[in-house]
Amino acid sequence: MPHLSAFIMPALAGTGMLALAMAAPAPAAAESCADLWTARNEIYKAQGYCFRTARAIAAFGNAGCQYDDVEDVPLSAHDRRVIADIVRRERALRCPR
Repeated sequence: MPHLSAFIMPALAGTGMLALAMAAPAPAAAESCADLWTARNEIYKAQGYCFRTARAIAAFGNAGCQYDDVEDVPLSAHDRRVIADIVRRERALRCPR
């Protein structure tokens, strides 16, 4: 039996939606531990967290940081859900913490 994309891609080609479909992010299962770590910490960086580990400081720096305690970082409900999802994926992949 042909894969579903064999039917969907030709149908989208004539609608201009093919490029949009091709730009969709890869499934979460394809993300590496490094990708997940980066995505999670980008959220913390954007909200002013002061990193402690050499790895995070090297990747994100601490310029302009405001919060030494991760619990003090003002995260939106959306950011909290995204972080929780990332942490679940990291645990499922047994990523180092």
